[in-house]
Amino acid sequence: MANRKGRRRFGNVRKLPSGRFQARYLGPDGIERTAPNTFDTEKLAKDWLTVTEAEIIRGDWTAPEAGEVKLGDYGARWIAERKLAPRSRENYEDLYRLHIRPHLGGLALGLIKPATIRSWRKRLLDSGTPEPQAVKAYSLLRAILNTAVKEDGLIRENPCRIKGYDRYHTPERPTATVDQVLALAGAMPPRHSALIMVAAFSGLRWGELAALRRCDVDLDAGRIRVPRKLAALRSGLQFGAPKSEAGVRVVALPKIAVAVLREHLDGEFVTDGPEAVIFTGDKGALLRSGNFGRSVRWIETVRKVGLPDGFHFHDLRHTGNTLAAAAGASTRELMHRMGHASMRAALIYQHATSERDREIADGMDRRIARHTRRARKGQKR
Repeated sequence: MANRKGRRRFGNVRKLPSGRFQARYLGPDGIERTAPNTFDTEKLAKDWLTVTEAEIIRGDWTAPEAGEVKLGDYGARWIAERKLAPRSRENYEDLYRLHIRPHLGGLALGLIKPATIRSWRKRLLDSGTPEPQAVKAYSLLRAILNTAVKEDGLIRENPCRIKGYDRYHTPERPTATVDQVLALAGAMPPRHSALIMVAAFSGLRWGELAALRRCDVDLDAGRIRVPRKLAALRSGLQFGAPKSEAGVRVVALPKIAVAVLREHLDGEFVTDGPEAVIFTGDKGALLRSGNFGRSVRWIETVRKVGLPDGFHFHDLRHTGNTLAAAAGASTRELMHRMGHASMRAALIYQHATSERDREIADGMDRRIARHTRRARKGQKR
């Protein structure tokens, strides 16, 4: 459509020395582009511009160079440029290197379709990749391609939109009873007894426990401050911020954990000074999960106190969270203790507290009984 000066409202056409016609236009990203081919007539060039403008108006337009951008390079650059915690970056790099790039890295972004994703996932699972890893790889790929859609405008829609691919069935993890926690702590070498107790009754993660210092503990108030974590990276152990902003928190301990922690701090296993690390390995070294498991003979010790095979140190966290839920902690209160920004995990503990639910029902029975007795007395009068 021409304006008064004879110029098109969208794009322009010019005649080349060869006699053919070239169409040029300004894309929605502000970059001027040329049609991928020239045209025999001016009308054909203008028709092509009309179609291109309609695609932009409908939101169907994609940058032509999307067909040239390969996932392999784009995904690696996405991870390198993303703001991530060091451990998360390593996890993403491993997922990408092992499960995404070898299968899809050579494809242009615009050629990746839902069918491509389905075939890729099947190849992963058929080759023996555990389903949790396949789900994590899918979630990472979806995040990468979301950026290609929403921020870079390289593709029109994300092919990672297949229902159910972003989740997997997680078997319910075992929860140690209070008696089992006490037995496990008693079966540990003296250096690690308090670690078990605090882990079970605080709900802190391994890395948060391993990073605790004297200055983080207020025994009089019975509270622990969680300002950092210790992460095991390929380059070695590194202190850093907790998993998320919600991870920075203050957690109150029950009296039994405070007493054990006080004894531990007064003993021979923690050096003096506010910056002294509270829980350490042999010879005062920083804790490593692998070394810890071997030094305490975790598998044999767990079995000895009656806990099921496959019980992990992280499972101790469930004891404290379950007890907190049973004690009536609200969803927000559970989220705070657990260091979660999402309600999902907190709701799981609330739904799992059947013992507390029984107490609530018993309380309802008592109230109903009182009202019934009063009603009967009123009828007798």
